[in-house]
Amino acid sequence: MGNGQPATTHAAMKPHVRVPRNVWMLAWVAFFNDTSTEMSYWLLPQFLVTALGAPPMAFGFIEGAAETIASFSRLLSGWLSDFLNRRKPLAASGYTLANVVKPLLAVTHSWQQVFWIRFSDRAAKGFRAAPRDALMADSVDAAHRGAGFGLRQAMDTAGAIVGPLSAILLLRLFAGNIRHVFWMAAIPGLACILLAWFAVKEVRRTASTSADPARPAAPSQRFPRGKLVLVLAALGLFSLGNSSDLFLILRAQNLGMSAWTAPALGLLFNVVYAALSWPAGKLSDRVPRRWLIVAGYLIYAAVYAGFALLRTPQLVWFLFAIYGIYYSLTEGIMKAWIADLAPADSRASVFGVFNWVVGVAAFPASFLAGWIWQRYSPAAPFALSSILALTAGVLLLFA
Repeated sequence: MGNGQPATTHAAMKPHVRVPRNVWMLAWVAFFNDTSTEMSYWLLPQFLVTALGAPPMAFGFIEGAAETIASFSRLLSGWLSDFLNRRKPLAASGYTLANVVKPLLAVTHSWQQVFWIRFSDRAAKGFRAAPRDALMADSVDAAHRGAGFGLRQAMDTAGAIVGPLSAILLLRLFAGNIRHVFWMAAIPGLACILLAWFAVKEVRRTASTSADPARPAAPSQRFPRGKLVLVLAALGLFSLGNSSDLFLILRAQNLGMSAWTAPALGLLFNVVYAALSWPAGKLSDRVPRRWLIVAGYLIYAAVYAGFALLRTPQLVWFLFAIYGIYYSLTEGIMKAWIADLAPADSRASVFGVFNWVVGVAAFPASFLAGWIWQRYSPAAPFALSSILALTAGVLLLFA
């Protein structure tokens, strides 16, 4: 059972494949956007608890609701992108809104205000996701699609390295004032907006992703209903256990790690993620992408089982590093796989549906994790996530 790629994608790649300019520009947009995001993201647990007095359940509510609205905006923008036959304006608009609202964290005085900022940020992220992913797929040929998505993911994660590192340095510069760091995050955010509007180009699409250009594939041929149901079931089940990564930070602090280590943990995780994303994407052009995604799910299950079983903080650093491997084997590769299976004229809509499934599960996943944490124990939500990820991996084997 293959991954739905054209046969040419499994051939050995040329040693020096020229990456299209549009892919590089989208990669740099991702870099600056994630630099801005990660400057703030890993500081949110400490900020919400120490400055705003938010309880653990508030984390689940904020992150879950934010990801849920993101899922619906993905569904809308995917359909709208195919309907209007445009990708770039929708993607650029999403990047713009997200980077306008994020610095407003600096003026919040309650966790409810943080909720609305995260809500707007995630809605904008969702709105840009499907058109951007479709534009990525339009910008690179099918034989090197995994490498293209891997490069964008690597640059995105490189920004996620620069972001926490910048946060650590700025916290020292500003004597621990988190609000000043939130303001500084506006600088890479502005670079992201300018690149999205003025450097990224719209790309004329081909009519089909079929391996035979003379014979376009119908949607039912490219994405058989049985396969679709299994893939969606596996993705939905996994997403129900995939609560916000902020819970990993809370767990690390619950085990005794200092709050200042949060950006450092994020830095370690993202170094591994960035280093492996492009090689993993290239590998997915040679072997079935599904195999790599299943491997990623199994690694996720092992990491979350580790967080459930830990009683001391010594292994937290190791688990965060392994967690980066999971991301490198799933994020970009899953998108490349979907692009393989979807017809070009409805690709954004298909991306929207998949992202919608992930987002719809995000609210119950994070809210349930917060509730289980308070009702039973800090270890319990991680045990449940591990079991669900393992089950999803088995389901995906039959897709």
